[in-house]
Amino acid sequence: MRTFAKNLQRIAIITFLIVSFHSLFAQKQPEPKPRPIPTTRILFIFDASQSMLGRWQSDTKFNIAKRIMSELLDSLAYVKNIELGLRVYGHQSHFPPQDCKDTKLEVPFGPDNAAKIKSKLRTVSPRGTTPLAYSLEQSAKDFTPCSSCRNIVVLITDGIEECSGDPCAVSHMLQKNGIVLKPFIIGIGQDFNKAFHCVGTYFDATTEKDFRKALDVVISQALNSTTAQVNLLDKSGLPTETDVPMTFYDAASGKIMYNFVHTMNNRGVPDTLILDPLVTYNVVVHTIPPVHVDSISIIPGKHTIIAAETPQGSMHLKMAGTGSASRGLQCLVHPKGGNEILNVQNFGETEKYIIGTYDLQVLSLPRLYIPNVEIKQSHTATIEIPEPGIAVIRKSVFGYGSLMLEDKNQLNWVYNLDDTNIMETLYLQPGVYRIIFRPKTARQTVYTVEQKFVIESGKTTDVQLYK
Repeated sequence: MRTFAKNLQRIAIITFLIVSFHSLFAQKQPEPKPRPIPTTRILFIFDASQSMLGRWQSDTKFNIAKRIMSELLDSLAYVKNIELGLRVYGHQSHFPPQDCKDTKLEVPFGPDNAAKIKSKLRTVSPRGTTPLAYSLEQSAKDFTPCSSCRNIVVLITDGIEECSGDPCAVSHMLQKNGIVLKPFIIGIGQDFNKAFHCVGTYFDATTEKDFRKALDVVISQALNSTTAQVNLLDKSGLPTETDVPMTFYDAASGKIMYNFVHTMNNRGVPDTLILDPLVTYNVVVHTIPPVHVDSISIIPGKHTIIAAETPQGSMHLKMAGTGSASRGLQCLVHPKGGNEILNVQNFGETEKYIIGTYDLQVLSLPRLYIPNVEIKQSHTATIEIPEPGIAVIRKSVFGYGSLMLEDKNQLNWVYNLDDTNIMETLYLQPGVYRIIFRPKTARQTVYTVEQKFVIESGKTTDVQLYK
């Protein structure tokens, strides 16, 4: 009984030590760092041209727009990670004459700016013309450099360009240069969609109610992200592929917006991503070769599914035999019939590729060319090359020479010998070889020597140029 108790005690101690050892050395999952929240900078470009004095339902268009805008600003006063600015046009010069440079940044960006913008709007009076394109162009200077900002323009107007500018071209330039995201335009009093659809996202506000609703929608889209998932489809069109890096680019500017590694969540479906809905994306899935999905629009407030055809199989490279000759040996992977290098794969490793046919170039001595390697869905193609042999080349003297492979009475260059060493060791594929050599000190061609030898897999061949 005493012996049993001692054994039980020993077992308990051993179990405790094992659990403690495992707990001590078990790797903890690193705590994920939350993605920093960017600052959203919203520049309101406000129309104060003479036409804004026109009657619109309960009051002038300017007074109604100013009142509803002030109500919106009250709701933004306590929103975090937001900065507001105000640019006004048509308020400095009377019309006529026409002043096509009548635009001014009245309230520069800054936190807690809502009250400043309301105060400034109370002092503005509509006077002049509508230099839309010039105002948009000048807004580029309003957005000071910021690496963690989302820059948004909200243009509020009751008319179209009156100064022969091109708002569409200016908007395209601002987006392409990554200065702003796609602008919002709210048209007051009538439908200006034809004039503004190329400038940005247009909202028609033919009534006061429409204007209030349009402002609410614009701000909601400007401040709220939405969800999406990327389905990496196999050959059967099922979203089974995963564990691949993906890059989301702004389609307008080419700027990198997000980098993710595709993940299946705990329910076995592609994980949900949080994306900025104001950006049109070009997505690159970094398979081999990469897969591109362009012009992806995210619908605000709705879950968007992005599909990419990425059917993959694997290729394993191995060398016959059990020696260490494969260490460091690499293979260039080309598309079938092409010269582009898709990957440099090491022997002894397995790599995934998009299904299809590839040509291989093994960087052995001599190089091996393996065409038409087919990669199939969820299968592994194993490519095996012969184990090399070893050639120990003893020259006795310094000199110049080359190693040649003999093939059907043809000599093909393989390697230039090192003229600073009198002995070299080379790993060579099986075959018949010749060395053509001449000592450095010899000044006549007649002193050229030639040595023929055979390399067999796994064997060492001693090659003496001067016996």
